[in-house]
Amino acid sequence: MRYGTGLSVQLSQGVIIFEIEVTISNDFADDNQFPASIYTGSCILEKADSQSFHVIKFYTMAALAIEHLLKLAVEAALDAGSEIMEVYGMEDFEVEYKEDNSPLTLADKRANTAITAVLSQTDINILSEEGKSIAYEDRKDWVLLWVVDPLDGTKEFVKRNGEFTVNIALIRHNLPILGVIYLPVKEELYFAAEGLGSFKMENISKVSGNGGDIRKLMDEAMVLPIPIDKHTYVVVGSRSHMSEATEDYVESLSKEHDTVEMVSAGSAIKLCLVAEGVADEYPRFAPTMEWDTAAGQAIASLAGKAVTVYETGEEMKYNRENLVNPWFLVK
Repeated sequence: MRYGTGLSVQLSQGVIIFEIEVTISNDFADDNQFPASIYTGSCILEKADSQSFHVIKFYTMAALAIEHLLKLAVEAALDAGSEIMEVYGMEDFEVEYKEDNSPLTLADKRANTAITAVLSQTDINILSEEGKSIAYEDRKDWVLLWVVDPLDGTKEFVKRNGEFTVNIALIRHNLPILGVIYLPVKEELYFAAEGLGSFKMENISKVSGNGGDIRKLMDEAMVLPIPIDKHTYVVVGSRSHMSEATEDYVESLSKEHDTVEMVSAGSAIKLCLVAEGVADEYPRFAPTMEWDTAAGQAIASLAGKAVTVYETGEEMKYNRENLVNPWFLVK
């Protein structure tokens, strides 16, 4: 079996990564001639020159890997949603306040435990509110990482308005390639993965048991964006954090569009509404963290939308030294 000097295979955080810089002769393209190591674990294709290389098997293996990781992310989100709803149904629950004065509840803690239990099977590092103290020097070289917010919209949870989510994203080389956002009260699931697309599924929960087969889930789900007949330019903004700069920006849009409609939503739902096509744009000119947006960026991007830094127009990246997001636009 000949590979060529440009092929490197390495194990990184439990995932086999193939980096191919030269072609492999089609003489060796028969599936049966690939060594067993290629079929071991999960495989993610980073890059390949396919001019004379039979690349189908590698892409198939990459798809199988991303499907498996998406299945685990969905499972983790539904488990977390179940834990959250148990606390949500209590007559009273204790609310703690962190150093930045943001609330923390039993639901946050139970959801985080549920997610960690599932995602730890992948041996991929996890970055979340619970782990934000991880030094940049310790994580800056991570090729793959999960970015998680076990309960995004704790303020909405405390208000009991239902507009909170579970956010799980997979980052590769600083960009989201997989995202899952679950709305436990509405039992709505937004999910996306590179090579598979972006989707919305309704009436799904841990109890319903319809999240275990990703292929079946994709077949039953709605593909994003969903065609919607709108006659206004819809801008979605934060229900709890609308800044003066955001209000000024929305006002400026009235010069470009005949009718601008402003709607409010909590947590990562705003990114989902743009991905779905319900809203045309989401400007955010107030502080957010990486775990607030990573999953939504994957869902929006794979639905054909863009999440860009307001000042530069560049795609927003993750696992930065500063975990506070810059101002951004989703459209």
